[in-house]
Amino acid sequence: MSAKKIITHRTPADGNIFADLGFAPGEAARLLADADQAIDQKRALKQVLMTEIVGWIDAENLKQAQAAEILGVTRPRVSDVVNRKTPKFTVDSLVDMVLRTGKHVQLSVQ
Repeated sequence: MSAKKIITHRTPADGNIFADLGFAPGEAARLLADADQAIDQKRALKQVLMTEIVGWIDAENLKQAQAAEILGVTRPRVSDVVNRKTPKFTVDSLVDMVLRTGKHVQLSVQ
């Protein structure tokens, strides 16, 4: 006997998951705005880290394969950093890569 789950609802890409979860319209809008702000802040942090890594690659005149070996990742991962594909990385993984360049990472919260 197999149980099949049928998806009966999907939140469209421009929808509000909080409204779908039953939050009041005002609260759903606030929660969505807060989530969007958090995502934007993480994306900006990832961009800063990626810029540091790319700057290091350029300054050291490294090929992506050489950088990958030093950073402890694959060459395609270095390509993803160079092309700023932020969704493919966690902040933690980018911090690890920056540390492997010999740079110091310091977080400032304002």
